[in-house]
Amino acid sequence: MKINALVAHNATAPLTSDSVALRPLQKQDVKIEILYCGVCHSDLHMARNEWGVSRYPLVPGHEIVGRVTEAGSEVSKFRPGDLVGVGVMVDSCRTCHFCQQHEEQYCEAGFTATYNGTDKYTGGTTWGGYAESVIVDEHFVVAVPQNLPPAGVAPLLCAGVTVWSPLRHFNVKAGDRVGVVGLGGLGHMAVKLASAMGADVTLFTTSAAKRDDALRLGASRVVVSRNEEEMAACQTSLDIIINCVAAPHDLNPYLATLKTNGRMVLVGIPDRPHISPDITPMVFRRLSITGSSIGSVQETQEMLDFCGQHNIVADIETITGDEIEQAFERMLRGDVHYRFVIDMQATQW
Repeated sequence: MKINALVAHNATAPLTSDSVALRPLQKQDVKIEILYCGVCHSDLHMARNEWGVSRYPLVPGHEIVGRVTEAGSEVSKFRPGDLVGVGVMVDSCRTCHFCQQHEEQYCEAGFTATYNGTDKYTGGTTWGGYAESVIVDEHFVVAVPQNLPPAGVAPLLCAGVTVWSPLRHFNVKAGDRVGVVGLGGLGHMAVKLASAMGADVTLFTTSAAKRDDALRLGASRVVVSRNEEEMAACQTSLDIIINCVAAPHDLNPYLATLKTNGRMVLVGIPDRPHISPDITPMVFRRLSITGSSIGSVQETQEMLDFCGQHNIVADIETITGDEIEQAFERMLRGDVHYRFVIDMQATQW
């Protein structure tokens, strides 16, 4: 079954419109007509093989919203016409401890990525959401709330659940004091979700120009991390920090803002290690640094339901498929507030 897609053929050539073959519909599969697909920074890394694991041809995209057009004979959760989403995973072993505990993102065999993974039915490469359609096992498909604009939902499938997972795992609740480092695709969702949970949110940014926007998104206060006085004013005040910055930086100033027993959760992955933090305050105030990877299918559905209840979507700019290279260039300059989303219906193949 051939479909149109935006394809990277090597690490240096622009993405171009081409055709790829979807696998045959399995009995537990749904076929989804893609309406929108978010543009994650990891798509750019993969298209350019910056992590050294890309296999070409490659179709990026793992923030997918679309409508079911076909359902396999054993599908029970969805039917044609349903508005659904697909995130970073499309399969896992299903049998290991983590899969059994609904934490497929930590599958001991490694989850199957939505794109650049290996399809267990064909042995070929999985194709992502920069395309007309996708076929996915229903277990890895989630229902999209009908009251939310589908374009704004797309980034929730990666950026949203990546910050939702640690907020839920570490039991953030109303009244907790939450820090968010960085106001990008991940950070702006962390501010929205934590504030909707009732937390008191402090946004750390290197740019004073982001102050008004952070307050609009739900932050209670904004701290310019390069301002020593502002950093000193929030020492030992936070319960947890969600650190969304994917560039190496000094963690010590942020650790100093945590209360005793506080925790910093890293969700951004830098291309080289962070500076090693000072262990002394970690020991004497029982501080923790931990990490968190995307989120499970169950967490993704919980997050979408929460967003439906609170009318939360990402702040986006829609583009067409032929604008993807310009979008990549703007992402490199930080010129996006806060996620590009490809409108597949408006894309000319």
